[in-house]
Amino acid sequence: MNPFDIETLPVGRWRNGGGDTREIGSQSPTHAAEADFDWRASIATIAADGPFSTFPGVDRTITLLAGEGVRLVGDDGLDHRLNRPGEPFAFSGDAHLRATLLGGDTRVLNIMTRRGRWAARVHRVQAPVVPPAGHAGVLYVLSAPAGDGSGSALRAGQGVWWASGAADPAAPLASGTVALWADLRPL
Repeated sequence: MNPFDIETLPVGRWRNGGGDTREIGSQSPTHAAEADFDWRASIATIAADGPFSTFPGVDRTITLLAGEGVRLVGDDGLDHRLNRPGEPFAFSGDAHLRATLLGGDTRVLNIMTRRGRWAARVHRVQAPVVPPAGHAGVLYVLSAPAGDGSGSALRAGQGVWWASGAADPAAPLASGTVALWADLRPL
């Protein structure tokens, strides 16, 4: 298990200046080029209207974490309002989309999988997560009750990720915690 906290993840600005990305984790095939990945998880802040980056051969799922959301409009007729926190939206990375903010800055969980090699399903959970053998995953806490001060429970904005083949990963959640679980499975 690889723990993370949104506040300590390195921030990378987008080339077009429309936002930033905080990479959570990724898994690449053996001997892969740096830009190649089997799956990648990040948290993106969309700060301006503009085109969404295309990722040919990649399937994407984004989930609103904070802000009023964004409207995504595509050349192929896609028109989706991502405005419900914790509700995942899956689409092809091949799509040419334009994003329009519905208010101020919007933060999303971004899960990308290489089509034909990996697939993702993002769930909203309120119980411990025990992933199937051989799967990778990301668990991101949306909300959690006040802790007992021990620091052992995950708080909002924190999470864990694991690569496939991790030894019996299990991500316990304290009672009352709401999280997003990205179940990443090899094909």
